[in-house]
Amino acid sequence: MPKNRYTQAIANWPAEERPREKLLLKGPESLTNAELLAIFLRIGVKGKSAIDLAQELLSRFSSLRGLYAAPIEELQTVLGIGQAKIAQFKAVIEMSKRYLAEGFQNRRYVESSDDVLKFLYQEMRDLDQEVFKIVLLNGQNHILKIVEVTKGSLTAAQIYPREVVKLALRYSAAALVFVHNHPSGVVEPSENDKRITRDLVFACLLIGMKVHDHIIIGDNNKFSFADAGLIEQYAKELDARNSP
Repeated sequence: MPKNRYTQAIANWPAEERPREKLLLKGPESLTNAELLAIFLRIGVKGKSAIDLAQELLSRFSSLRGLYAAPIEELQTVLGIGQAKIAQFKAVIEMSKRYLAEGFQNRRYVESSDDVLKFLYQEMRDLDQEVFKIVLLNGQNHILKIVEVTKGSLTAAQIYPREVVKLALRYSAAALVFVHNHPSGVVEPSENDKRITRDLVFACLLIGMKVHDHIIIGDNNKFSFADAGLIEQYAKELDARNSP
């Protein structure tokens, strides 16, 4: 006959070890991922404390990132995670995304590829297909709008420079940043990525609109055409073509 597992309720732990009290006493940064998740779960199930359940979730989905990306159907298979808790969990994730977006858009300037990455990385890194977006900026590099242009492989879903220019003119943009993801996680640009970027730089410069960057988002990494010197290189190529 299997032995019963005895789990002491978190309420019976010393106050300084309880996740909620520990957070209030030492701050949220002092808690482990499991402790933070346990505060959200509030209670466990028979034989499991909230900490045990949190650790099980993190183990099952490998990390917080994996847990955040888990579909609702998979979460429903975990004992102790009901529909109400799943709905709350997904709502918290969405609020976090909107908080990051709101904070970023309230900034006066977009100053570097890292700024754009902080805003779009969480949203785009785990997508299972390529998505191409344009960040439209005014003359002071303030975000006017972010527009999703296309989904699918950039070799199949073509990016037409004239359509990008029309979009930029519609919003009176002074500068642009292009962003797309590589579902493979590898951020090295393909030859097609380079060709599309060069064509876009050429088309925009011809009407006096600057392209600040094209950023490829991968798995815990990014590639910036501007940081690699390619945006400047393409601009010089256009100057050379137009020189007498």
